[in-house]
Amino acid sequence: MTSRVTAKRPAEWVDSYAAVLFLVIATYVVSVSVTEARAASIVLTVQLATVWFTLRASHARRVTRRIADIGLCLAAILAVGSFFLHEPGGQLGGIFIVCCLLYLIAPFSIVRYLMLRAGVDSETLLGAVAAYLLIGMFFAFAYKAIGELGQVPFYGAAGHGTLSQDLFFSFVTMTTVGYGNLVPAANPGQTLAVVEALTGQLFLVLAVGKIINVYTPGRRGPREP
Repeated sequence: MTSRVTAKRPAEWVDSYAAVLFLVIATYVVSVSVTEARAASIVLTVQLATVWFTLRASHARRVTRRIADIGLCLAAILAVGSFFLHEPGGQLGGIFIVCCLLYLIAPFSIVRYLMLRAGVDSETLLGAVAAYLLIGMFFAFAYKAIGELGQVPFYGAAGHGTLSQDLFFSFVTMTTVGYGNLVPAANPGQTLAVVEALTGQLFLVLAVGKIINVYTPGRRGPREP
């Protein structure tokens, strides 16, 4: 009887939430690093890959994947077009709305799969962390879309805010740290911030906390068919 830990094969890594988590981190790095004029289309491109890997790792239903494929193709066309034909205002706001929709699909797909998954292993833990980060990214892009489409600066005297600031505000709000250096000036931004704070805390308590409590290091879940 032998017990060896073997490295994941490329096909197994593609189906792993490790790939999703890597792409989420890559999206964050790109979002805070690329100049504002080009960030939207580049971030959207990375998101296309993130959602595709998420649906694959979550073994989403065939109908869901086909509908998502259509949305991903449309989003890809929008990303390419906006990269070469950048226009401020409504078009940029539309791009971030697409970003929101993409990152709304992804965490729901992960949560559904984790609820149906037998047992708790490292893959379950990675999936929960990825879903939590995707929720934070969703709210960040929602704030950006509101700022681009709104009539008043999203942060009032602090201005509309950059994508980097929106990501910072989103995760500070979701973790209820509350530095207070950035505050939405009006609705719907204020209401959305309240929803994010409640969602983040409930997800930590009900999902991530429960998984960590029953997680056994080294345990491997059943192989998917």
